[in-house]
This record gives sequence, C-alpha cells and structure tokens, in this order.
Amino acid sequence: MTYEAIKYEVQDEIVTVTLNRPAARNALDIQMREELADAVMVMRNDPDLKAAIITGAGSAFCAGGDIKGMTGARSTVQNARKRIQNIHVWLPELVNLELPVIAAVDGPAFGAGLNLALAADFVLATPRTRFCAVFGRIGLVPDAGGFFLLPRIVGLQAAKDLIFTARTFDAAEAKELGIVKAIHPSDDLLTQAKAFAGRFRHASREAIGMSKNILNNAFHMDQKALGELESFAQGVAMHSDYHKEATRRFIAKEPLPFDWNQLEKEVGGDD
Repeated sequence: MTYEAIKYEVQDEIVTVTLNRPAARNALDIQMREELADAVMVMRNDPDLKAAIITGAGSAFCAGGDIKGMTGARSTVQNARKRIQNIHVWLPELVNLELPVIAAVDGPAFGAGLNLALAADFVLATPRTRFCAVFGRIGLVPDAGGFFLLPRIVGLQAAKDLIFTARTFDAAEAKELGIVKAIHPSDDLLTQAKAFAGRFRHASREAIGMSKNILNNAFHMDQKALGELESFAQGVAMHSDYHKEATRRFIAKEPLPFDWNQLEKEVGGDD
C-alpha cells in the first residue's frame, strides 16, 4: 500500500510511523485508519524490527476522530457500529504487537488520539501536550479501545473521572496517572524517542515479545493459565540463539548484549 495519511520510515531497526494530516491536526479519517491497519500488519511481519515509534506531524499528535467524516458513516446505526468494529480489527494487533511501541506525543491527544497513545507501551510527551477523553462533550462513549486501555493504566476510579468529566489534563498529570513515562522539550521529543527505542536493538525481540503478550493477558487470566504461558514462553526463550550467546558472555564475564543501565549512561536516560 502507498501511504498518504501516514509516513512509514525504518532506520536502524526502528520504525517510525507518523500521522501525517497536520492541517487536520492528524484527525483519524477513514484513509488514515486503513493505512494504520496496513502499517500494523507490515510491522507485525517484519522480523528485522526491534521497536516502533508512533508520532504526529505538526503541532498535534492526534485530535481524535474526523468528526466531519462521521456524518456519512453514521447514516444508519449499522454503519456507525461497523465503523467502530473496523477499528477493532487492527487496534488489538497494535496493542499486542510483539515489539516495544513508543508514542511520542506533542500537542493534543484527544479522543481516539488519546487511546492511540495508550495503545503504546510507553508514552513520551512534551510540556505542551494535552490529553482528553473528549467523547462525553459530544454525547459519545469512548471508542478506539478506551474502555479496555484506560482503566488498566490509570485504575477504574481515575478512568471514570477522565471519561465522565471529559476534561483536559496536561502531561504532568498524565505522568502522575502512569500514562506518561517522561516529558521532553518539543524540539527534542523525537530524538529522545529514537534514543529510547534504540536501546531495544540490543534486546531479544522474542523475549520482549512473549513478555508483552503475557503481560497483556495478565488481568483477565487466572494464575494457572498464566503459569502455562510462562512455562511455554520460557522454554522457547531458553532455546533461542540470543539466550545461548548471553549465557556464554555471562559465564565468560564479558559484557552482556543488553544492559539497560549501561545503555542509559551511554545515550542518556528517561525519568
């Protein structure tokens, strides 16, 4: 697929997906959704990637759904329902993408834009970032995975607060709530995101991917089922070439290929 509403760029095993409708504050229209759906599957099937970054062009991360485009899509109840169902074909694939996913958020992340950021594993923001579960302002309920993602990150009571009030909150509050990992200046955000993502180049994609898969199921599976997943994943990991090489280095007292603390010292760290 040729992308127009997004940019898809790979450098040094890191893919950067940029929402590219700056004149519309990167609102998620049908074309952007279709291109994101395709991009997620491309990422999923690329064995050479080690991490992904999602960001927005211009002065916004994503202003949410394209309200003008909703009018035709909601001509019937069935059309409106189908429109949201289509999101849930590709969004779970993004949430469960077996790569570290970093959202680099500058400016507004409203509605579906907030939830797109929540679909990432880590959110880096700027002082001018603003978040809002804006749906209630126009008599709607959260979509784009908000009911699933938000309470799992901030807790049920805080999720009710943000959804019921539809209030705007800044990056500092988002960090207190556990949504944002670190806050960087706007002109340094993407550099910091790439540096953060770049550390995962030294990690085992398989181990992180399996860990992410299991963690994403941890809140709705019992201990026995999680134990079975853990056992299977560890069996796979223990027979990987990555583990064998790391073990050899450990025994030989050589530096390990993946040492987050050391990498943080070398390239700078996040809060």
